[in-house]
Amino acid sequence: MTTSTSNSNHNKDNVIDIFTQKPYSSSCNHRIIRLAPELDGLEMIYSNETSPEKLFSVKILCWALRADGEVVGLTPWLDEIVSCPLISDPVNGYWEGYFNPDSDEVFHEAPIHKIIELETAAEYYERDLQTDEDIVQEIPDVIGTHAVLSSDGFKNLTLKEVVSWRLLSSGAIECMLIDDAKVVNTPVLPGDDCLYPCKTEEAFRYFFQHHIANKIKARDPEALEAISMLVDS
Repeated sequence: MTTSTSNSNHNKDNVIDIFTQKPYSSSCNHRIIRLAPELDGLEMIYSNETSPEKLFSVKILCWALRADGEVVGLTPWLDEIVSCPLISDPVNGYWEGYFNPDSDEVFHEAPIHKIIELETAAEYYERDLQTDEDIVQEIPDVIGTHAVLSSDGFKNLTLKEVVSWRLLSSGAIECMLIDDAKVVNTPVLPGDDCLYPCKTEEAFRYFFQHHIANKIKARDPEALEAISMLVDS
């Protein structure tokens, strides 16, 4: 009698991740394994249906290397950090590409120098991690991201500067904020004991880059109107 071999290894694609609704093996391949901060001012451009004749831009926070070798730009978007090609706008916005404001060049693949940087660093720093919560990297926020906190439906707002972003061995990326009661040394730098993950902050609502955050602080009417649109959506 012929016995069938175990199919435990080649049936992983039949296992679906409950969060992404994608095959488990696909989720593993898309896991982020290394980050490289964007230090030259490259941006992401996108469009939306309310102003079809215009393009809008936001700063790229960093570039991410996935386990399958793909490299993508990441940016804080609404209430999470997302891959630039996958952004979703409240008014049906969509990604149009990466943008170099110095040369006006629009491109759709990660720059080769960032790909080389990430691949080389991933190989050099490769190590055995024990749990999904192990910290692989912590990079500084270089684009002035602020977290907007509100526990009363945006009647009152608190803006907290994002100090850094932690990459965990699971591939998750955590935004790190300052617990003012625990500050010992200044300036507060990535890795400081006074930092805590934004995900533990119940009042957290959205991320804004510094130019919008400054307008909110100044009670700029257009910025406040944009927040009211997010609340309504």
